[in-house]
Amino acid sequence: MPELRKDPIIGRWVIIATGRAKRLDQFSPMPVGPAQGECPFCPGNEERTPPEIFSIRHSPSSQNSEGWQVRVIPSIKPMLRIEGNLDRRGQGIYDLMNGIGAHEIVIETPEHINNIADLSVEQIDNVLNVYIHRIIDLGKDTRFKYVLVFKNHGWAAGGGRIKHSRSQLIATPATPKRVKEELVGGKRYFDYHERCVFCDLIRQELQSQKRLIIDIDGFIAIAPFASRFPFEVWIMPKQHSCDFVTLGDAQRIDLAKILKVVLLKLKIGLNDPSFNYIIHTAPLRRPKVGYWNTIEEDYHWHIEIMPRLTRVAGFEWGTGFYICPLPPENAAKFLREVKVEDG
Repeated sequence: MPELRKDPIIGRWVIIATGRAKRLDQFSPMPVGPAQGECPFCPGNEERTPPEIFSIRHSPSSQNSEGWQVRVIPSIKPMLRIEGNLDRRGQGIYDLMNGIGAHEIVIETPEHINNIADLSVEQIDNVLNVYIHRIIDLGKDTRFKYVLVFKNHGWAAGGGRIKHSRSQLIATPATPKRVKEELVGGKRYFDYHERCVFCDLIRQELQSQKRLIIDIDGFIAIAPFASRFPFEVWIMPKQHSCDFVTLGDAQRIDLAKILKVVLLKLKIGLNDPSFNYIIHTAPLRRPKVGYWNTIEEDYHWHIEIMPRLTRVAGFEWGTGFYICPLPPENAAKFLREVKVEDG
């Protein structure tokens, strides 16, 4: 019988449609998309991209030349633009402002590798380090309230036709709705229980083991109780923290290790599916009386990984319910059993 499951953080309901459940070997990647042309992100093609904003480089090497390890450039088709003023205004009942923000591409490796799972732990650590540097730098701009880090891997996930591992950062002048829902849910739980809902979730998942995928070096990976998608995975630090950017060097290496293991399990177990991952961290905070006064205690940063194995259709768009055809307990068991060399 299908189950309705309620997300304990934001209160969203999900249908675990066991009647539609597929065998694990029935999940297959979506179409891979058209073949790529010459890669503009490979070393030697730096003139084919906008000038770099930031890079980690071998020494000696100069900006916009070969010798880089991770390279950050502006998007050639930015969703938001950094030039100008917000000009908040109203038109009757409607609120609007200019499309001000920042949109950057993080080229994760000089090697022509498609999946970040195939990078070394040290290289993934470099990528995480660049995320932190860019969030901190963009946070100095008082027009911005949030910096979202995300990856689109594969055609079905919006990864485009160039098969060179990369991710994106977008700074926005408003806190995204998805993040705000978590902020509100976390504060509501904290106001009642005086505890972080994410920390309670971690304790329960470690105790039950049903949805636990891996527990290593201060981080856990779980299949969420109210998974929206088959094989959805959350990676969370066991030590409470609301800000991704506060990761120290040792913690960042540990995160690189578990991220690599999880992504390799998805690649091996599901035949390299398209996926998105998103880092949900606390918003940028400015000194203001009574503003985000408990966020250090009630929010908990995490990474959400969503393989693109099913499509969202009319019922989901019309109701806000997600339909997941695979119980997360089954997904977690399957991924636990996938063997990887770095596991």
